[in-house]
Amino acid sequence: MRHSLAGLALVAPLLIPPLRAQAPDPPPPVVAPDSVALRLLADIHALDSTIVIEVRYATPHNFTTAVLPGYQANRALLRREAAEALVRVQRRLQTGGMGLKVFDGYRPVRATREMVAWAGRTGQQWLLEQGYIASRSRHNLGLAVDLTLVDWSVGGREVDLGTPYDTFSEQAHWANATGRTLRYRQLLRRVMESEGFRQYSEEWWHYSFEVPGETPAFDLTVGTDPP
Repeated sequence: MRHSLAGLALVAPLLIPPLRAQAPDPPPPVVAPDSVALRLLADIHALDSTIVIEVRYATPHNFTTAVLPGYQANRALLRREAAEALVRVQRRLQTGGMGLKVFDGYRPVRATREMVAWAGRTGQQWLLEQGYIASRSRHNLGLAVDLTLVDWSVGGREVDLGTPYDTFSEQAHWANATGRTLRYRQLLRRVMESEGFRQYSEEWWHYSFEVPGETPAFDLTVGTDPP
């Protein structure tokens, strides 16, 4: 089904220069107190309830097969500036009957540490060496989001972006797609970048957002209480 999104036509090829591999996310500064996190983070679903939230790390449905530390609810938080930009992306997509599903936003530092520990326990250090798991992440700053597209003309079903979320292989690299899958990736990248997000070339689902000034890392529990 064709979707024309106010100049973001799905069927038209998007000319984007070849992506070069990027270095892992820079180390975050010292973990900030909860009071700072509460002031800076916003709940995505509270800002726009039409964005689908499916936080995998709050369930065993993730690559570790266990709920990660710090996740106690299906809630996705981001720095307020990034959350508001994501809402604008959603509104652009809605003009063509599509929308966003978020798999992860802000990630507690303890969850990142557990991912690293899991790689060590399972003998998969290569995931760290090749950048699929980062010991320090912009997710810890509330400035990265993992997401996909959904098509509301078929009940909000996820579209085919080529691989499942958190696939640790070159197939998940943004440029490694063809045909309709590539066009969906292009669409997602185009609308995200139109609102200030930056695509990470090795994960089609991962986008980060820049804000001026200091960007503290947080170890806030993602629970039922609002930030």
